[in-house]
Amino acid sequence: MNYFLRFGAYLWHPLLMPIFGAIAYFLITPRYLDPAVLQSKLIAIIILSLFIPIVTYFLLRNLGLVKSIKLEEVWERKVPLMLQSLLILAIIRWVFDPYVSPELYYFFVAILFSTLTALLMVMVGIKVSLHQMGIAGLTFFVIALSIHFKVNMLFWIGLFLFANGWVASSRLLTKSHSPIELILGLFIGILPQLIMLNYWL
Repeated sequence: MNYFLRFGAYLWHPLLMPIFGAIAYFLITPRYLDPAVLQSKLIAIIILSLFIPIVTYFLLRNLGLVKSIKLEEVWERKVPLMLQSLLILAIIRWVFDPYVSPELYYFFVAILFSTLTALLMVMVGIKVSLHQMGIAGLTFFVIALSIHFKVNMLFWIGLFLFANGWVASSRLLTKSHSPIELILGLFIGILPQLIMLNYWL
């Protein structure tokens, strides 16, 4: 059981949530998408939201700015969250058009606000669960897509709701976060997505 819970932290890693959100949109949307355009956008998201942060992590570790990939100390999160904010901003600026795919555009705008909020919390010495923030935001986005496109996504919504509990249990098991840090992550992940619904739902 311990291995199963720990695996949840890797499967639902916050760096993967933007990619999962984009894939969910491309699978659900009834709009025609040119395969070449779809592929290029996915590659751009993978590079900006996953590959660059991973490469940068090793650089930061060599510079002594982070001690481990878990970012257990509050101060370790400052530079990675700043970088992530810039990378998400790049996705918003160059990958998605608010008039062509408003759902994904505002999904990433909400991710940016969640990331900036987490960064602000770090600045005042408060650590929130980035894992919980990521999976909560993704879950809300999938629910909104299901309503928006009138597609029955109950199985996937149920899976993502289960994943929220899985991630929370994993973070508590490893003592990575306290219950309040998980709750903060949950709200910081959901609220920006909820606010952005006004622009596309």
